Amino acid sequence: MNPADWIDGGMTPPRRLPADTGAALAYLADTLGHVVYTRWTLAAIRGRYASLADAKVAHPAVMRQLLDHAVVIEYWDRGRVRTAAIDDAPTPEVVLQRVLHTHRRRFKVSPEAGLPAATGEPIRDTTALVTVPQPLIAWLARAGRFANVASATNTLGVGDDAQAVALFLRDRASRSPHTLRAYRTELRRLVAWCEAQQFGPLSDLTRHDLLAYRQALRKPAYDAVDDNNNNRAVAEATQARALAVVASLFRYWTETGYLTANPAAGLVRGGRSRTSFAPQRMLPGALLAACDAWVAEGFKDDDALVVARRRAIWALYRYAGVRLVELVWSDDAQLPKLEVDDGECWTLHVLGKGRKTRAVPLPGLCVPILKTYRQLRGLPPQPSPYEHAALIHGLKGGSLHSSGLYDEVKAIFIAAADRIEKTDHAGAARLRSASPHWLRHGYARQLVVDHQVPLPAAQALLGHASVQTTAGYAKTDLSQLRTFVDQTFSDR
Repeated sequence: MNPADWIDGGMTPPRRLPADTGAALAYLADTLGHVVYTRWTLAAIRGRYASLADAKVAHPAVMRQLLDHAVVIEYWDRGRVRTAAIDDAPTPEVVLQRVLHTHRRRFKVSPEAGLPAATGEPIRDTTALVTVPQPLIAWLARAGRFANVASATNTLGVGDDAQAVALFLRDRASRSPHTLRAYRTELRRLVAWCEAQQFGPLSDLTRHDLLAYRQALRKPAYDAVDDNNNNRAVAEATQARALAVVASLFRYWTETGYLTANPAAGLVRGGRSRTSFAPQRMLPGALLAACDAWVAEGFKDDDALVVARRRAIWALYRYAGVRLVELVWSDDAQLPKLEVDDGECWTLHVLGKGRKTRAVPLPGLCVPILKTYRQLRGLPPQPSPYEHAALIHGLKGGSLHSSGLYDEVKAIFIAAADRIEKTDHAGAARLRSASPHWLRHGYARQLVVDHQVPLPAAQALLGHASVQTTAGYAKTDLSQLRTFVDQTFSDR
């Protein structure tokens, strides 16, 4: 491969990589902020460090290898720095190709890179966002009696529901993959119900049909049909989401002129009040302490890097109160990431709901855990401002995704439950039913209830859109409210 064929879309303006492989590797190391491919000899060590003792502290794995080999290669692979003798290490070209593939959203082959020279702005690939699930395409590829296909007022310029749904998903759900997934799920639910009732297409549904769908969601005897054509209960929150997506779809079609009228007008009568929010799914202090103890003592048979990664994941969910997806690496935003200020204070930066960034100060007890994890990955103990490595790496390359993060935390809950099974059967059962989001609820409760952090401050730490949501945690502790009442009226 020719490195000069690749363009770095993360620079403004976009920059072509050097033609020489060595120079391209050096460029990547500089822009990504971590080792990519480094060739070490004793002579190179002596030229870099004042003493071999200093070199051993900085590169222990390299120094061990140099005892038996004249040349040692330090290279980036699957989210960590690896060390091998030159005969066992991959070639520079292979490492270069792997790193470019890992960062394929940033580095693209010219001229297909999608980076016009006139503006220097990357063109976002939205193909995955607008693709309608294949099983729905045939059913949707038609237009009903209310479709405004031939009219000039149809600003979408499409002739069937399949294309109109694709544009709806692009415009209303493309900001978040999780929103997109939720919208697709609800559209599949509506289509399954229409098939069961022999209704359709969607642009043929009347207001009476949609009211019947709303009633079907509410009554278990007439539940919406799932993908396996089985009747199942629909929770109240799921009902609200299903109707909101349907209302949004028909409102979008009406506003853009694809439909002549909106049959879903008034289908949703307002959302549930935030003042009713009072989370219950959280773990008491004793069960959290049991998990903490297992994290500190467990993993005896696992690889050191796997152990360190799980401890880092636990520490971040436990003491940062982040949502599950907020620890998933985003190439576009280069988040989540760690930042260390001049006072040695660590801060976690995440991408929250609505793609809003949030800074979460980390307590000091997280720092040694994160440093150990970073060092075992081959990264410096403290992150640099220019580092572009995923916060949590995947063992098979790239970063760890939502399912992997969920499994890591769930494994801790289950292991801690097994340990306390004989002494606390109820607590063990509660741990087995817990999910990572329970840690977020517990974090919020500690802020609001245990330490009475001002609600605006707690809201900022949690990334809530409304302070009423944050205030909901105060309802989880009647004893504190009782104390406030006693203190208020103690003199009477």
